[in-house]
Amino acid sequence: MSGIFQIVEKAALPDHLTVINGLPDVGLVGVIATSHLISSLKMEEKVHVDSTLLPPVVVFHKGVPSSPVRIYGSKDLATVISEIAIPTKAVYPMANTIVDWAKAKKCKMMISIGGMAVQDRQDLEKPKVFAAVSSESLMKDMSEKGIEIFTEGYVVGPYAVMLRRCAERGIPSVILLAQSFYNYPDPEAAAAAIEELNKITELKVGVSELFMKGEEIRLKMRDVMRRTQMEMERMKKRQELEVSPIYA
Repeated sequence: MSGIFQIVEKAALPDHLTVINGLPDVGLVGVIATSHLISSLKMEEKVHVDSTLLPPVVVFHKGVPSSPVRIYGSKDLATVISEIAIPTKAVYPMANTIVDWAKAKKCKMMISIGGMAVQDRQDLEKPKVFAAVSSESLMKDMSEKGIEIFTEGYVVGPYAVMLRRCAERGIPSVILLAQSFYNYPDPEAAAAAIEELNKITELKVGVSELFMKGEEIRLKMRDVMRRTQMEMERMKKRQELEVSPIYA
């Protein structure tokens, strides 16, 4: 593992996990989705991630201090969540460290949840979700589960590094990209992503709460979204809105 980042285990997690990533990016789709999973499945904090590349921040929940980047566990599932924007300089070492940790845990599959900005998001009754995959066999598997495949374009940021690294390390990896607002927390997009996640993992996580508490979630997440937007601009995240010129 990268010496810059440390995985600190508070409690043991079993091998052969499915690892779900919820890092801040477009619409905070991953953060909202994984936060909902943690709450719905009553997952417990097992691990935290530490690095001098992360801002000097401590998060308090119920009066207890925690690292802003944590890993929760429940049976054969682990979720990685960050409550702070990931600095651009930390993207590669953090992504590599998480994938190396997952490989050491004999991870069955890594699923990252994120947003895909669309200009007419406000006109969509229900966001579509696309799967970017690490192999042709996964492409077939996702298609058979009724999940549309992301075939052309760019993915920018930690998930891009994770997908590539997983492909190199032989870890099946999927990025679920829900159509979303670019710089506006989007719980409805998170709900759409969870519905597709249920198909892959055979979880049965309901999403009605994300609709009922949509406005509350947007207000709660606005500061994280603002800081995340600044980092996305540094990573040139808007490039995802373009189609690869090779295939245009």
